[in-house]
Amino acid sequence: MYDFFIGPFEEFAFMRRAMAGCLALALGATPVGVFLTLRRMSLTGDAMSHAILPGAAVGYLLAGLSLGAMTIGGAIAGFTVAMLSGWVARVTAAREDSSLAAFYLISLATGVLIVSMRGSNVDLLHILFGSALALNNAALFLIAGISTTTLVALAILYRPLVMECLDPEFLRSVSRLSPVAHYGFLFLVVLNLVGGFHALGTLMAVGIMILPAAAARFWSRDISRLLAVAVTGAVVSGYVGLLLSYHVGLPTGPAIILTAGSFYILSLTFGVDGVIRSHIHPKRHFQK
Repeated sequence: MYDFFIGPFEEFAFMRRAMAGCLALALGATPVGVFLTLRRMSLTGDAMSHAILPGAAVGYLLAGLSLGAMTIGGAIAGFTVAMLSGWVARVTAAREDSSLAAFYLISLATGVLIVSMRGSNVDLLHILFGSALALNNAALFLIAGISTTTLVALAILYRPLVMECLDPEFLRSVSRLSPVAHYGFLFLVVLNLVGGFHALGTLMAVGIMILPAAAARFWSRDISRLLAVAVTGAVVSGYVGLLLSYHVGLPTGPAIILTAGSFYILSLTFGVDGVIRSHIHPKRHFQK
C-alpha cells in the first residue's frame, strides 16, 4: 500500500513537483472557480482559458518554450479579450457573453494556427494540454506566486465579491468598490488560467478551477464551506490523477481533470443537494 500511494512521490522528484503544482493550483485557482460558479460565469472561465492561447503562441514563437515569454503573452491576450468583450457589450447591443464567445473563438483559432505553422505537433499538444510531470522549479515558483497573490486579493475583495454574487445592483448603488471587485476578479481569473496552463494546458486549466467548485455546490450553501470542499476536492483530484498517470500510464492532465469530473458526478449523485437526497427528501413548494 505504501509503495502504491506514497512510493512514487518519495522516489521521483518530478512527481513531487507535479503534486506541489497541483496543490498550488488548488489553493489559488479553485477558490476563483467557486466565485465564478456563484456568479454564473463558469463558461466565462472556459472562454478565457482559450483566449490566452494566441499570446502564449506568440511567446513561444519569440522565445521557444520560455516560461516568462509564454506567461506574459498569455496574460496580455487574456486581459485583451476580457476588456474587448466588456467594451463591445457596453457600446453596442451585443451581450457580453456573445462578444466573449466571438473573441475567444477567434483567439483559439489564431493560436492554433500560429503554433501549427511554426511549431510541431508536440509543441501544439504541450501548449493545449500541458505537462504537469515536466514542471520545473521556475514554473512552480510562478504558480505558487500566482496562488499567493490570489489568496491575498481574495481576502481583500472577499466582502464585495460575496455581495456582487448576491446582488450586484445593490453593490453598485451603495459602494464604489463594484468596478474594483469586477475587474479585479477578472484579473484573478486570467492570472490563474495563465498559471494553470503551464501544468494542464490551455484546454485543461479551467477544469481544476470549475469542476471542484461545481461539485462543492452539492455539499453546502455556505461560502466558506464551499471554498473548503472545493479546495479539498481539487487537492484529492490532483493526487489521484497523478497516481493514475503513474500506475496506469494515462496522460497526466486528462487524468487529473477526469478525476475532478468523477468527484463532480459523485457529488451530483450523493451530495446533500444531490439527485438521490432530492428524491428521498423533496423540497417543499417555494422552498429554496
